[in-house]
Amino acid sequence: MADGLDRLWTPHRMTYISGEDRPAEGYEKPSGCPFCRAPGLSPDDSLVVARGEHVFVVLNLYPYNPGHLLVCPYRHVADYTDLDVAETAELAAVTQTAMRVIRQVSNAHGFNLGMNQGGVAGAGIAAHLHQHVVPRWGGDANFMPVIGQTKVLPQLLADTRNLLSAAWPR
Repeated sequence: MADGLDRLWTPHRMTYISGEDRPAEGYEKPSGCPFCRAPGLSPDDSLVVARGEHVFVVLNLYPYNPGHLLVCPYRHVADYTDLDVAETAELAAVTQTAMRVIRQVSNAHGFNLGMNQGGVAGAGIAAHLHQHVVPRWGGDANFMPVIGQTKVLPQLLADTRNLLSAAWPR
């Protein structure tokens, strides 16, 4: 039955959604972690774009947009607060470089940058920290604001501000 909607088919994402490519030992151990394995593979097999001393850059196998990169420490660490100073500094610098390179190559209008810390926060591979660098262009928007004209905010901004301000180191 025709509904007048255009379809963008992304069948490659079903492997991720169904968990078909999840290793038997899980992602928790480096032997099952794709981010631990990637640097040892050939460039074609790993999708590694660049390597630093403490971090590397890899294309997301299931991208939200073309050029969706992940900046990953070589060390198998789950939480941002567990990075050492050198890893933190290089992760930030490499993220900046990734943005510059994506702008140069594909003229991105903006970016979503972020880390999902833990499975409940949306991390598909929570055991190995990775920073998303997602290029954005005018017109490629999330469905909630576009279709529902709605932003999902579970707390009043003033309440959020007060909580953060009270907890901020002085």
